[in-house]
Amino acid sequence: MKFLFKWLFRLTLLAVVLLVILLLSLDPILRVVVEHNLRSQTGLEAEIGKFHLGLLEPVVQIENLRLHNPPAFGGTPFLNIPEIHAEYDRPALWDKKIHLTLLRFNLSEFAIVRNEAGQTNLFALSLALPTREALVQSREMAEFKKQTHLDFLGVDTLNVSVGTVKFIDLKDPRNNREQKISIENQVLKNVKSPADLAGLAVLIALRSGDFFGSLVLPAAWK
Repeated sequence: MKFLFKWLFRLTLLAVVLLVILLLSLDPILRVVVEHNLRSQTGLEAEIGKFHLGLLEPVVQIENLRLHNPPAFGGTPFLNIPEIHAEYDRPALWDKKIHLTLLRFNLSEFAIVRNEAGQTNLFALSLALPTREALVQSREMAEFKKQTHLDFLGVDTLNVSVGTVKFIDLKDPRNNREQKISIENQVLKNVKSPADLAGLAVLIALRSGDFFGSLVLPAAWK
């Protein structure tokens, strides 16, 4: 009997040690999983400096997320996001609904790349802005639910910072240019659809001058 108790105690200690190792390794494991999912879903090379999922508090923190274009666009940098901080409604998540009480999003650099064939990365990667019709009918919300099986209830407080936008022409580097947007901590309340971001879009347009207008854009952007 003592032998059995001894081994049960040892197995209990082993389980505790494994649990501690798992908890200490949870964030790095999730970081690798998220990087893999980003690559498989977008076709872009993804790097995450730090990933944190709160165990006691409903918080997700991503730091230094970088996405790179595929080889057809020279593997150039696409997005540089120093921080994504999200605080979510846990009971709503249990009910298969996404409700963020706070989303802080810091986009420091965004690059539009035109390759030697004249293609632009935004449209080749199917990342074009939605049309006005799509905004009105909220098709993005329907697509979100279809892919995630979750209802999107909205973001109570959205805090956005945008740094610099660049245009890179791989065929003729003389066309390369950049524009500082310099938006810091722009706060939007009760964001429930793309239409609620119209004010932010107007502000970005004003800060960018004719940067986007000088590019050849499809009708969906006009």
